[in-house]
Amino acid sequence: MTKEVLIFLHMNDKSPGYIADFLAEKAVPYRVIRSYNNEPIPQLDDSIAGLVFMGGVMSANDDLPWLKEELRLIQQALAADVPILGHCLGGQLISKVLGQSISKNPVAEVGWHRCQTQNNAVAKEWLGDLDDFQMFHWHYETFAIPVQATHIFSSPNCTNQAYVVNDNVLAMQCHVEMTEPLVTHWVDSWPDHLVNSNNSEQNVAEIKAGLPAKVAELNRVAEQLYSRWIQSLKYN
Repeated sequence: MTKEVLIFLHMNDKSPGYIADFLAEKAVPYRVIRSYNNEPIPQLDDSIAGLVFMGGVMSANDDLPWLKEELRLIQQALAADVPILGHCLGGQLISKVLGQSISKNPVAEVGWHRCQTQNNAVAKEWLGDLDDFQMFHWHYETFAIPVQATHIFSSPNCTNQAYVVNDNVLAMQCHVEMTEPLVTHWVDSWPDHLVNSNNSEQNVAEIKAGLPAKVAELNRVAEQLYSRWIQSLKYN
């Protein structure tokens, strides 16, 4: 039986972004599930090689039936040692299942901002030679890092950017999955949320400036992190 990775999409995007491109390039079977649009959330079984949870405009604390079902699936996957990858809201959902709080970040973190690798062996294993790198951000809340996790990178505006659990669970607060079309779609969809310009927030013009180069750098970071994560997959 060929296993597949399930990607849970939480917004009306055409694609989950670079994670879908990456899995296709590596010939890893995957399927997109739009749980926010009432697509059924499966029970965990042997057909699932891994779970990927994307971002969303909702909060992990929102009382939404489909979010509760995703939390249930994450709990099952953690118990069964199934690889999990979380982006922004997805990372918050993993933290919530692991008993940690999701709370307001000291500042809104929006746009292109640098991140720094933590000084520990796990961070070096997952990030390789990356030490200071650019990520795309769009969040107002943050997760607490579980006691069983290892913190792997941070940013000046949000300390808890990413962590690893059990060598096969990667939870991130940032958006490493962005592509040019996805950034453009988000910015054009919510320009009213992109009017501030300060140390932690960028406006529309700042986000779009030099977009090809910024995305190219981001894709290299994604390639590093995703390559490490798929090592834990068993999909044949």
